[in-house]
Order: sequence, then structure tokens, then C-alpha cells
Amino acid sequence: MPEQAAVAPSPLAMLMPFLVMFAIFYLLVFRPQSKAKKEHEQMVKGLKKHDEVVTTGGLFGTVVNVKPESITLKIDENVRVEVEPSAVVRLVKKPAGTPS
Repeated sequence: MPEQAAVAPSPLAMLMPFLVMFAIFYLLVFRPQSKAKKEHEQMVKGLKKHDEVVTTGGLFGTVVNVKPESITLKIDENVRVEVEPSAVVRLVKKPAGTPS
């Protein structure tokens, strides 16, 4: 009796596991990372004078001046530092009397 030839799987069936892995990777990594980046950009754009922030280096400071390319922070009396907007990690609190 002659043996039947093996049927090769279709190209779509071979790609399906890779597509599923990419979709899972996208949902678990890329999408949350993109969302966090957008939230950070909105927070930096919304910074105003007298907001208290924390930098990536762990410095707590009060915003004195906001420019597109830098943010000036007051970290102590007569001590001011200028940092990139991306260095501001989070807003500690808004000053009293400002709308949220």
C-alpha cells in the first residue's frame, strides 16, 4: 500500500502562534507603557508655579519657573536647580487654593 504524503500546514496556521504572542505582548507591555508616558506628559504640561514635585534623583522641590525645555525648582532657601521636564517623576501636592 502506498503511503499518503504529509499535508503541510497553511502559512496562516504557522503564523497564528506568533500573532497571538505579539498581541499578548502588546497588551501587557506596550499599551501600559504608552498610557503611562501620556499621563506623565500631561502631568508635566500641567505643572504650575508653587507645585511640589519629586525628580528622578529623589529631590523634592517647589516649581519656580516652567519653560518648554526646563523646569526650575526651589529645593531650599536660596537653592534653585534647573531640570529637564522628563526628570520630574511625580507631583507631590498642589498648593492650597488651586483647583485640582
